[in-house]
Amino acid sequence: MPGANELVGLIDVPGPERDALAQTIARDGLAVVAVSCPDELPRDAALVVAHARAVPPEDWAGLARRLPTLVVSDDRQDSDLLQAVDAGLVDYVVEPRRHGHLLRRMIRRVIDLNRLAREREHDRERLSELNERLETHLAMLRLDQQAGGQIQRKLLPPRPQTVGGVHCDYWLAPSLYLSGDFLDFQRFDERYTLFYFADVSGHGASSAFVTVLLKYLSNRWQHEWDGQHPERLAPRWLGELNRELLDTGIGKHATLFVGVIDREHRYLHYSLGAQLPMPLLVADGRVAPLSGEGMPVGLFPGVEFPQLGCPLPDAFRLWLCSDGILECLPGETLEARLAELERRVLASDSVEALRDGLALGDKISDDDREIAENGPGHDELPDDLTIMMLSGFGNDDA
Repeated sequence: MPGANELVGLIDVPGPERDALAQTIARDGLAVVAVSCPDELPRDAALVVAHARAVPPEDWAGLARRLPTLVVSDDRQDSDLLQAVDAGLVDYVVEPRRHGHLLRRMIRRVIDLNRLAREREHDRERLSELNERLETHLAMLRLDQQAGGQIQRKLLPPRPQTVGGVHCDYWLAPSLYLSGDFLDFQRFDERYTLFYFADVSGHGASSAFVTVLLKYLSNRWQHEWDGQHPERLAPRWLGELNRELLDTGIGKHATLFVGVIDREHRYLHYSLGAQLPMPLLVADGRVAPLSGEGMPVGLFPGVEFPQLGCPLPDAFRLWLCSDGILECLPGETLEARLAELERRVLASDSVEALRDGLALGDKISDDDREIAENGPGHDELPDDLTIMMLSGFGNDDA
């Protein structure tokens, strides 16, 4: 029976009436201890049944704070009963011996409610403990992510920089502390400059690990290249990276653009894997996407990537953007946003000019250290955002 093992304290004036009331309460297995005043209540009492005649009016408030209390009285008009109710006690019963069944039901209800309250308090304490542990773990994770973000940005090339008359600048802002976007721009020798632009699926730690793998592999492949047949380098890189990602079994894939700039012949050899949006070439007051298409890298085995190329004008700007940029542009359709991006890159002569025109809410810092240390963890960013611009050939080496 609910509450059968709970102890009920009865406060009443000693005598036959108190004994009879105690017997009324004790039916149905309830345990009762009868006392004359609140100070005599046992510590393990679950609740109190107090007769209005046995408790001074000034003691009701203290009793209510101490234990759940039911007030009983033989007269509904009892002034002591009204004072007890005003003090905030749980409930009252008039003529308790006559309404014993009701009194016992109320006692069991109060006991159950008190038990539930204790359980809720225990749950709150447990939840508070778990939240404190969670906050500690989140703080540790945040520090790890911040450190990882700083290391990841150390792997990026210097910005801005100029190699053989080709200028490179970029802006990369992760939506979390770590980014799935990555890029590189390096001089190979006096003739060739190599670069790539990658967007790994998802964002966060797992995607960032793929960018580290990409950095390692690209450096290895660059050291292995003998400088011959530049048109073959980009598709070979993508093919080998495709095999590496499939072999890891981590379920990550990427879109990539890999380019080899022949500064002597002012020609761009490139290959791509599902790049969106396509790189945009601005020259002579016009903008046009580079041609070609390819499969995503890391999804399907045995994929062959295209061998593509185009001449580079004396003065050009080549823009590469991650797909997160499209979510910051107006337009109801993909085609409308791509057209808007073309219009904006045509009107922009720097990475900063294009970035400041995006719908990014509060202005996001251009400082690499601030971005790495503060997250940015930008809630307003829909995805990792990256812009890269190559321009030439009218620039002198820095």
